[in-house]
Amino acid sequence: MESWPPGGLDPEIAILQETYIPSIAGSDMAGLLKDERLGRVAIVSSFGAESVILLHYVSGILPEVDVLFLDTGKHFPETLEYRDKVVNDFDLNLRVLTPEEEEVAAEDPDGRLHSYEPETCCRLRKVFPLQDALAGYDTWISGRKRYQAATRASMPVLERDGERIKINPLAFWSKEELDGYHERHSLPRHPLEAQNYLSIGCAPCTRAVKPGENARAGRWADTPDKTECGIHLGPDGRFRRSSKPS
Repeated sequence: MESWPPGGLDPEIAILQETYIPSIAGSDMAGLLKDERLGRVAIVSSFGAESVILLHYVSGILPEVDVLFLDTGKHFPETLEYRDKVVNDFDLNLRVLTPEEEEVAAEDPDGRLHSYEPETCCRLRKVFPLQDALAGYDTWISGRKRYQAATRASMPVLERDGERIKINPLAFWSKEELDGYHERHSLPRHPLEAQNYLSIGCAPCTRAVKPGENARAGRWADTPDKTECGIHLGPDGRFRRSSKPS
């Protein structure tokens, strides 16, 4: 039976790994999510395509879990309407995170920062607000999956994210398994999925996916070197702001 991952874990993660996820086929996700050693837990959700699966799955195990949503000011109107519907349908504990108004005014006065420095835009509108909010939590839950892109193909279920634990409960789920769960539970779909938006972020940096492309090909399509928004922090859990070009 395949073991994941084979080594290199810190002691805290290693104990949880051995207890609940000794193999891909032998995971006990409900047991893991209920483990008191996780401390205070939050889900981080974009309310994009497939987000409803994670929200339904985890809230069924942890009904009182906080759900953190990064309102960047750049979302599709459809995403905000969908968020409100899902929150109401599932009775979720939603926390809306927004960037500092003074920082946005200083660094992105015309709202076009995404067009020439997308990394800084993501840090301003996503990374720093989330970093501040996560200071009140010990563990956070992400909806990333291996199948979505080559950059995620070896992602573990459990990982270290700065001082916190991060859990990717759906990491091993295939597209077919996700679709099957969606249908079994009659979950609402994001309205833009019908237009082939398979990974949905901020409107200026998201396009529909073309036939044959992977699910995340529509994200930052005009910026080939950028594949993530940056909220999946490095080992020290911090980012440094880059300089705005003159």
